[in-house]
Formats: sequence, structure tokens, C-alpha cells
Amino acid sequence: MTGFDSYVAIGDSFTEGLNDEWPDGTFRGWADRLAEVLADGRDDFRYANLAVRGKMLDEVMTEQLPVALDIRPDLVTVCAGGNDIIVPGADVDEVAAEFERGVARLREVGIDVLIFTGPDTKGLSVMSILRSKVGIYNAHLWAIADRHGAKVVDLWAMRTLHDGRAWSDDRLHFTPEGHRRIALRAAEVLGVPTEADWREPWPQDSPPATWLTLRRSDLVWTKAHLLPWIRRQLRGESMGDGVSPKRPQLAPLLTATGAATAVTRATALSPEAEPVTAAPQEARPRSA
Repeated sequence: MTGFDSYVAIGDSFTEGLNDEWPDGTFRGWADRLAEVLADGRDDFRYANLAVRGKMLDEVMTEQLPVALDIRPDLVTVCAGGNDIIVPGADVDEVAAEFERGVARLREVGIDVLIFTGPDTKGLSVMSILRSKVGIYNAHLWAIADRHGAKVVDLWAMRTLHDGRAWSDDRLHFTPEGHRRIALRAAEVLGVPTEADWREPWPQDSPPATWLTLRRSDLVWTKAHLLPWIRRQLRGESMGDGVSPKRPQLAPLLTATGAATAVTRATALSPEAEPVTAAPQEARPRSA
């Protein structure tokens, strides 16, 4: 037994699971992987994932938090505010204060809370300019966890995430292997044993990129990701416009046919494990 019978994940694209894709184009992500570990093959374990890409902190707290409070699961994971602090001129202290109000509400009703610090962006070209903001926000998150008795998954301290192979081409989201390691770390923080170790060294990499290849990569990234983000900001648009939560209700982990999935802790964190989804739903629009 893992000690948890129900789990609700709230947040933005990180918790939705971008860019950890199944062959059918749906997203898995660390939260689904963690749910599979917590379920450990039990058909009475229930899970909901309310996270939607592009959500700002106030949207998470007004749209998703009330649902989690209504459900009152054993565990809620909260990761939000990253989309707020990357906006030029954002007040990190105000963002942290709003985050704390949400955590306090969950803890006041006795729900266990797991939060996540932001990762260290030092090694990410261009994105490294956000490092000081992320560091300040992280300091607030540790203080919030201490004041309210929440647990923390310290992504900043996960040196395995410093490897470029943990990051997608957009430099904002993690690869499937990055998500897998984060799920392992989350399980460890919760005291749930796993057979794999998030600290495992990466396979030997190819020779490091040259200055020229890095600059070419920056140009491709700017055209493919930065400029579209700027255009969305100017238009008041979001990646999450028209996107619904992938698991909006607390329900057992089921396959698409409705049969209970017998997922063990050993297989749940394997990239080859079978997808775990809710009952069939209408296709959701995908945002670029």
C-alpha cells in the first residue's frame, strides 16, 4: 500500500504532461506516471488531473483549486505560477502570495500537498535569463511549504535535469525521460518505494555542440517557440484556449475499454508501459 487512495493534480502544462506523448498524441507526463505508482495495480485508487497548458496562477486557483477542495482527495499536487513569473514585469512576491493562499486552503481541510520548485535554467540558452526569478520564487515555495506542512519536489536540485536530453525543443517542457525522472523523485518525496532511481546517470552523450550549432538552435527556437509566445501574449491568447482537462473527474485508473489496469510500481515508470486513460472522451483540440 502506498498510503494514498485518491489523488488530484492541478496546474499548467507541466502537470498536464507536455511533451510526454503517447503514440496517439495524448499526453502522459509525470503526474500520470506518479498516479500509476500510487495505484500500484489497485482498482480502488482514484485519480483526476485538472491541469491545462497555458494556465496562469489565478486561473488554477479559481478554476481547479475549488474542484480539488470539493473532491477532498488524500493528495493534491500543485505546480503553478511559472507562466506568471516569465511575463516581463511580473511581481514574483505577489505570485508567491497567491500560491500560498491556495496551499493554505488545501492544508486547512487536511489534504496532503506536494509542490514543485522551478528547475534551474542556467544551462538553457536564452532561458537562463529567467534564473534569478525562478530562484526567488523557489525560495518563497520552500517557505510556504515550511509554514503549511507541504512536501516539496526540488526540481532545481535535480542535477539529472541539467542534461539537455531532459528538455524538449521548446526549452519549457520536459521530454518523456525528464517526466519519468520527475515522477520517480515525487514518489521518493512521498515515501513510496520504486525500483528505479531518478539519479541514474544518462547514457554517454554525443560530442558537445559548437558555438555555431548553438546559435542556429537559438534561431530555430526563436522562430518556432518564442515569437508565437510573444504573439499570444500581445493578443491575450493562451495555449490552453479551448483545451479541457484530460481527467476532469476523480475516477479509477482505467484503460480505454474500461478494464482496470494492473500497473505495478516496477512498470509504471517505464517508457514502454501501456497508457492509462480515463473512459473514452471526445477528442480535445491541440494548441500550437
